[in-house]
Amino acid sequence: MKPQRQGALMAAPAAAVLAGVAVVPVLAAAWLSLHRSIVIFHEQRFIGLANFRFLLQDARFWSALGHTAYFTAVAIAVELLLGLPVALLLHRGRGLLRAAVLLPWAIPTAVSARMWAWLFNADYGLLHRLAPGIDWLGSPSTALHAAILVDVWKTTPFVALILLAGLQTIPDDVYEAASIDGAGRARTFVSVTLPLLRPAILVALLFRSLDAFRVFDAIYVLTEGGPANATETLSIYAYKTLMRSGDFGYGSTLSVATFACVLVIGLVFVRVLGRPR
Repeated sequence: MKPQRQGALMAAPAAAVLAGVAVVPVLAAAWLSLHRSIVIFHEQRFIGLANFRFLLQDARFWSALGHTAYFTAVAIAVELLLGLPVALLLHRGRGLLRAAVLLPWAIPTAVSARMWAWLFNADYGLLHRLAPGIDWLGSPSTALHAAILVDVWKTTPFVALILLAGLQTIPDDVYEAASIDGAGRARTFVSVTLPLLRPAILVALLFRSLDAFRVFDAIYVLTEGGPANATETLSIYAYKTLMRSGDFGYGSTLSVATFACVLVIGLVFVRVLGRPR
């Protein structure tokens, strides 16, 4: 048997499972998005691209898209800025320190979000007592930033872990050569560490961008998209449309739009990662 055929046969079970849990649901959602499907009214009819035309005129969709993009950009930027020094610290540390830093990432998102909801509580929360007068989750101006804070606290260790893996691949000979050439710590970091860490940084940005753009559980536990839809992301909007309004047609359209955005983000990062250095 040819190696190519043998490889295809070995990969066939995994490909079948992937198609069953990923491709088929996406295609089903795409087909349902072409229908007007409201369960409570027992309405099911094909309407073509009408849902997508309405989507382009839906102010709530564009607002949710803006919230999602803002959440993703700010959270990832802060996580990268904090994750890099943490990774440098872990690179010098050992066992117990690394385990302690990774603890927030190990806690389930729903659990950590509920814990932060208690800290943000306007009646008895610790953060409310430290900063009285600020209603963290009840004010449209602060609720989204509170959700970003929760995401940063939880996923910065994940970014640090990826960057730590990148740091461990950099050979010591490069640093010895830079020291012989008279480069200081700052110059070595800028001219040696950062360029060699670029692939790990891009991988961290890829994973976190895909994850942050699909954010649901943390915001749902904290605010359920409120107040006044100030924290409503695309996933939250799609969930409300599907499960609360019972509009499976337009809810599927929102899901397809979210998937398309995530796909574009993934393709952009993969293209950047594939460029020769």
